[in-house]
Amino acid sequence: MNDLALFNNLFDAFDDDRYLPSFNYKKVFHSPKVDISEGKDAYTLQMDMPGKTENDVNIELNNNVLTISSSEEKKSEKEEKTEKKGDLKWLLKERSYCKFSRSFTLPDDVDSENLSANVKNGVLTVNMPRKAIAAPKRIAITCA
Repeated sequence: MNDLALFNNLFDAFDDDRYLPSFNYKKVFHSPKVDISEGKDAYTLQMDMPGKTENDVNIELNNNVLTISSSEEKKSEKEEKTEKKGDLKWLLKERSYCKFSRSFTLPDDVDSENLSANVKNGVLTVNMPRKAIAAPKRIAITCA
């Protein structure tokens, strides 16, 4: 018996609803992780996008909901056999890619007309400047 077989059998139990409540662990682990920060003048969203370019990602804003998605279909590269391609000899290939979609409801003070996004070093950054919010206005009361 392979030493890893016992370990793999442990994770096979996750597919059985008797052991865990309903939980889509594949979706959680395949969705890119996000950091969102708030500054005085803007919000910033950063999402890990290793190996992706600006052509692989779609960003849409609809009714104050920002949706970031990838249209790339699932591609799995897990192999444990030895494969030779040219001068390279693959011993293990286990990277996988799949499409995803994440949505975020933006705060009311985001200036949706001036959003900007860029990809650098595998990190997508979306800058969301704040709108200038009018100060409270005092209303004079007159006697009738």
